[in-house]
Amino acid sequence: MPRLTDERREERRRHILTSAWTCFSANGFHATSMDDVIAATGMSSSAVYRYFRSKDDLIDAAADEAMTLVRSLFDGLLAQSPTASPAQVVAAMVGEVRDRDARSEYDLTRIAIQSWGEALRRPGLEERTRAFYLGVHGQLEELARRWCEEGQVPADGDPRGIATVLMTLMPGLLVGRHLVAPVSAEHLIAGLSSLGSASWTS
Repeated sequence: MPRLTDERREERRRHILTSAWTCFSANGFHATSMDDVIAATGMSSSAVYRYFRSKDDLIDAAADEAMTLVRSLFDGLLAQSPTASPAQVVAAMVGEVRDRDARSEYDLTRIAIQSWGEALRRPGLEERTRAFYLGVHGQLEELARRWCEEGQVPADGDPRGIATVLMTLMPGLLVGRHLVAPVSAEHLIAGLSSLGSASWTS
């Protein structure tokens, strides 16, 4: 039997991953068995286990993929010139949550919600998840710093505080989409604007 090329090996690995993500998106981590994943791939069990030793390996890869896509979103926003405005950033966040499942057979926003619970029981995933969100906070803080310098928010604004607010919105967008009701960018921006005019003295 001819040896697989690196390209073909990566194609098989990706096929296994996307098959697993489709199962996870539909039925959750714990209601999905390795047999379910193997059946979805159409491959033999030995071929699948050659790439992934366990369901936990597939869960880790799913969580990492979801985090990578979010990081890429903010990398793109940071690369824009002129700087993306606060409204554009909020609209991009809402759009990423709204449109994610339309791009493939699996919905990584559903997987992201599941991965939070998984991170609470698995220290390795918890550590990676925390590092990821701290990194996203840093990306948002850099955007906020630019807004202060460019006059898009008051010059004496708090970039760290702004970043914290925006990062805290992200889980709420996912919960709203899947468990309450989707939130539009316009509605969210209007609410943030109204809240910004509030008196915060106690």
